[in-house]
Amino acid sequence: MNIVIYNKFLIMTILRYIVWKVVLWAMGSTRYIMSMGELTRKDNSLCFRKDGKNVYIPVENTKEIFCFNEVSINTKLLDFLSKNNIIIHFYNYYGGYSGTYYPREHYLSGKLLVKQVNKYNEDRMSIARPIVRGIGLNIYEILYHYYKHDKKEVKETIDWIKKNFIPLVDDAKDIKELMAYEGEVWMRFYSDFKYFLPEDFVINKRVKRPPDNPINALISFGNTLLYTKTISSIYQTHLDQRISFLHEPSEGRFSLSLDISEVFKPVIVFKTIFELVNNHKLQVEKHFEKNVNYCILNEEGRRVFIQAFEERLENVFTHPRLKRKVSYRTAIKLDCYKLIKSILEEKEFVPFLLKEGM
Repeated sequence: MNIVIYNKFLIMTILRYIVWKVVLWAMGSTRYIMSMGELTRKDNSLCFRKDGKNVYIPVENTKEIFCFNEVSINTKLLDFLSKNNIIIHFYNYYGGYSGTYYPREHYLSGKLLVKQVNKYNEDRMSIARPIVRGIGLNIYEILYHYYKHDKKEVKETIDWIKKNFIPLVDDAKDIKELMAYEGEVWMRFYSDFKYFLPEDFVINKRVKRPPDNPINALISFGNTLLYTKTISSIYQTHLDQRISFLHEPSEGRFSLSLDISEVFKPVIVFKTIFELVNNHKLQVEKHFEKNVNYCILNEEGRRVFIQAFEERLENVFTHPRLKRKVSYRTAIKLDCYKLIKSILEEKEFVPFLLKEGM
């Protein structure tokens, strides 16, 4: 009798674990909801309900929630999230970013806000220029890795970055000129994919909304994940999300997150993509949903990508100034602090450089 009860208990435990893994995925302090359902408050916990089954989410060590399906919420939940400083991000059917709910800002600084606005008005280029330079240098390091491994075809691009791109960026007179050089370095980067990715993942043209082929689907999904991760990092500082320097501040988006995340795209988004594709962990027939007008990752493809993306964020390197190991997740927040020092103390802003993190 005891054996039967024990086995029943074991089976129920296994079933609960399977339900947890299928509908809700925990990675560190992040929770990923992959299925349709309802998210509510239950006493001092969160409860995700799907098909009559409850999955409980402890608020301890939960900092952000990603919803990749239709999820019903209510104001009682939002109030509970606010009190526990939990951010929730919403995505549409195509894996595109829909929006973020984050609690009332608790790191407020009127002094920094005024200085951030003044920096934008009076000295915007001193922040925007290093960001564009950092993008180019980090792309250089990614391509140089392949050059060292006998992909000599990328030499033209890495030579152009050092001999042409960097001087052009350093001499740029305004934001429009900087953005033009940024666009060119990304286009040259994309054009080199054919030298080290399988034919199924070669890019002909960058298409975003919605993506039209597997590589565009991966880039869009990865960039969106990084963008929302950066929103969460900025939320933990005194910076204002709306006041950016390279990208134009505008209504309906957190443009500072676009600025901060740019230099991390080569190391976090693209290294994740290249390793998944070249190691055949993502396959066109198995992990993508294709239609006449779009191509997106299916649910299994998103799981594979998210796991690799989170592992990449937790990779560590020895920080050249701090002389200790930090993760790429921490490096994003450190760039926020470097920006604050630049705004308040007129320190030179030098964003994350991959060469320092290798």
